[in-house]
Amino acid sequence: MRSVLTVIAASAAFVAGVAHAQSDSIVERMRAQAEALAPLASSDLTRAFLRSTQRLPMPDARVLHIDPARRRYLAPDAWAALAPAEQRAYKRTAMPADRYYTTKYGTPLAYVRAFEYAAEAGLDAFAGKRVLDFGYGTIGHLRLIAQLGADAVGVDVDPFLTALYSASTDQGTVANAGSTDGRVTLVDGRWPADEKTVERVGGGYDLVLSKNTLKRGYIHPAKKVDPRMLVQLGVDDARFVAEVARILRPGGLFVIYNLSPKQNPPEERYLPWADGRCPFDRDAFERAGLEIVHSDTDDGDRARAMGEAFGWPAKMGDLKETLFATVTVARKPK
Repeated sequence: MRSVLTVIAASAAFVAGVAHAQSDSIVERMRAQAEALAPLASSDLTRAFLRSTQRLPMPDARVLHIDPARRRYLAPDAWAALAPAEQRAYKRTAMPADRYYTTKYGTPLAYVRAFEYAAEAGLDAFAGKRVLDFGYGTIGHLRLIAQLGADAVGVDVDPFLTALYSASTDQGTVANAGSTDGRVTLVDGRWPADEKTVERVGGGYDLVLSKNTLKRGYIHPAKKVDPRMLVQLGVDDARFVAEVARILRPGGLFVIYNLSPKQNPPEERYLPWADGRCPFDRDAFERAGLEIVHSDTDDGDRARAMGEAFGWPAKMGDLKETLFATVTVARKPK
């Protein structure tokens, strides 16, 4: 199986590389990436996700006002509302159109592996389904599944995202070529620690997922690190998992998918983002009434095949040495 994936991925990487060299826009590059990933998509769900790039609109360039000293980001309207003395701390910064879909985290099509596991666990389509992404990071994948009829909700605490996605067209109804229109909703706040955020997120979800956010290294680092590198849940593990279970519909899925680099040797600097194991113990899932389908399952081979299709070796080197992946999947009983 590994050799087949390697051959497919090498071919896909060539296609993606050529297309990247010839493309003029982020949308064209994402379409080329989707084409390169197509041989690796094994479910109707992920094939539809990749095809959805064909209807992805080209975003406009955005302007943000950034206070680098305090790491604050404001959209133009919010900046204009400040007093002149406050405005001077901010630098007007033009965001390339690419940033709309890639932000600081790269292609949203990397969600394809998380969706493959959701499909394997029983999610057969996005139409009419409600999906929550904890730590969404970019609007791209939410838009793609909304175009397929999903009610896609992203929750995050990054002020950069709030400023970047401040236009009225960024959220709301998204037309679907099928019978069910989708929707994108972005929530700024700490879920489930903040009561207002909990209210805005609501419930009735068919899928709650998180990619590269719920890592053991971010939640329970093995060594002391700068707190700014960590994810502060604001609640204990048991409460977090219980809240996920509460907002899931019967039969709903909780998918944690993490891509990670190689951890440094013990004598060197500890990298919290390199420990991609699930931060929650089995007991937390069981107490919440969730059935574990996968527990830190190794997805390294398929993640590396995906990385080959994206052309990641050009920056990361040999992916067998630099890229690792784990997935945890839990289901709420019907």
